Amino acid sequence: MSSNIAPTVALSNGVAMPQLGLGTWPMDDAEATRAVSGALQMGYRLIDTAENYRNEAGVGAGIRASGVARDQLFITTKFNREWHSLEGPRQACEASLKRLGLDYIDLLLIHWPNPKQDRYVEAFQGLTQLLETGLVRAIGTSNFTVPHLQRLLDQGLVPHVNQIQLDPYHLRSDIVALHQAHGIVTETWSPIGRGGDMLADPAIAAVAKRHSRTPAQVVLRWHTQRGFVPAPKSSDPTRQAQNLNIFDFQLSDDEVAALNALDRPDPNMLDAERFGH
Repeated sequence: MSSNIAPTVALSNGVAMPQLGLGTWPMDDAEATRAVSGALQMGYRLIDTAENYRNEAGVGAGIRASGVARDQLFITTKFNREWHSLEGPRQACEASLKRLGLDYIDLLLIHWPNPKQDRYVEAFQGLTQLLETGLVRAIGTSNFTVPHLQRLLDQGLVPHVNQIQLDPYHLRSDIVALHQAHGIVTETWSPIGRGGDMLADPAIAAVAKRHSRTPAQVVLRWHTQRGFVPAPKSSDPTRQAQNLNIFDFQLSDDEVAALNALDRPDPNMLDAERFGH
């Protein structure tokens, strides 16, 4: 077993969440089994999956194959819009637990707000009830924007986590500011880009060269120094190891600012007002 284990951040209910995880989309069951087992043996402790990824069974098999004790792990999954109701989250949770082969989930998220369906407030109310059963340790949202979050907050409903697309090209500063004001942890998906050109950006490459690190390591360190929890996807053991090995160097304030300055509009970004499942 590796001793290279990420530090944790405290959620508002006191639960400790590892500050770096393994994303599993778009792995199928077979790939997820291999990737999760290897990552856990390497030192990963946070695994991120979802009902919509259709790989929860593979993730569960990888957990069992790893030999790592369940109480050392932090497993996140998410449910689809068909479960947006007061009772739906419990049904979704029980179905995910069966597929994963687990007794509880560490973090259960509403995957998308689906505002046209207009049932995400009920869904979050259902999550708060589920939290009391012990089937989940923490609850939250995914892809919620400021208006979606504000509607929850106005009713006294505060997610422990909101997972959003975020990277140096997509700072999402309005959402992050709201998170910080209400003690919501920012988890980031596609934290090193979605196969685009970000990792080749000269500003990132210059910082990477200065630290003798890969561009991906620099971007992931940028996330963690800002207090975010990135969950990069990789099934390659070498890249998995590189992604985890980011906590032994520090970016300067100027280097963080240089990456922050890369923010830009993206007309192709998924719009949570229209996209969702």
